[in-house]
Amino acid sequence: MAGITLAEIAVKLDAELRGNGDVVIESVAAMGQAGEGQITFLSNSKYRKQLVDCAASAVMLKADDADSFAGNVLIMNDPYLGFAKVAQLLDTTPAAAVDIAPSAYIAEDAVIGEGVSVGHNAVIESGARIGDHAQIGAGCFIGKDAVIGARTKLWANVTIYHRVELGSDCLVQSSTVIGADGFGYANDKGEWVKIPQLGSVRIGNRVEIGACTTIDRGALEDTIIEDNVIIDNQMQIAHNVQIGYGTAMAGGTIVAGSTKIGKYCIIGGASVLNGHIEIADGVTITGMGMVMRSIEEKGMFSSGIPLQPNKEWRKTAARVMKIDEMNKRLKAVEKKLAD
Repeated sequence: MAGITLAEIAVKLDAELRGNGDVVIESVAAMGQAGEGQITFLSNSKYRKQLVDCAASAVMLKADDADSFAGNVLIMNDPYLGFAKVAQLLDTTPAAAVDIAPSAYIAEDAVIGEGVSVGHNAVIESGARIGDHAQIGAGCFIGKDAVIGARTKLWANVTIYHRVELGSDCLVQSSTVIGADGFGYANDKGEWVKIPQLGSVRIGNRVEIGACTTIDRGALEDTIIEDNVIIDNQMQIAHNVQIGYGTAMAGGTIVAGSTKIGKYCIIGGASVLNGHIEIADGVTITGMGMVMRSIEEKGMFSSGIPLQPNKEWRKTAARVMKIDEMNKRLKAVEKKLAD
């Protein structure tokens, strides 16, 4: 969009304005690079010293920092949230599709809402329903009887399998696959027998899913992702997983089948969650966490060994290999002391 005045931004953000409200803001920038026509923010006090040389047309600050900048200031409780909202106001990201491309295939009985855009070579199969003002990017595949909610945006080459339901105001990045078969097999004397995955995937409203992520359909019941969940890139969410409202999951995480994750959880990148376990509401798992058992109470949990110089790590690994022997010796000493 075109620029917006500082006074208009103050109203939209419910912020206190100190300075010239007629200044036009055209974009958001980092404090060290911001210049004329740009707005920046300070949310971490360790960067306060950069305010002296900051050339931005305006800065979003907390009240305690308001006197640290001589120029135009927007005062708010959470400048980082202000940054997110201003970035939305000034967002120049293009649409995933505009109008309906002549090369798109749309089945005759598919239901297409008002203002829907469909990109080149996209396929919308029989019985699919696309909500008003949804955007279906180039090369997307929408399977039979799938449902895409109003204003949901699919970037190029997203695959939505049959009967998958995706709510309104969702965002799915390129090459993500939703509704592929879960990893279900029985073994007959060494031969793998495939178990048809008869469930589906149900995704709520305002869910965002990163690029190249896979969310498998359920074996019998559905895989479920509730409203307001954010899922990063290159993640594997297996069949029958349930993810609660407001949970955030960082890139590279793997969630095995039938695991239930509560509300408002934060899962750090490259974590691995075992199958058939439950994670309580409000749990934080730090990066590279290996979760083998259920977590029943809110809190922060970590695992893994922090990075060390290789020489020290080798010593640590050697000691770990001797833990069983050391435990036996310790028990022997305790027994001797007790006697």
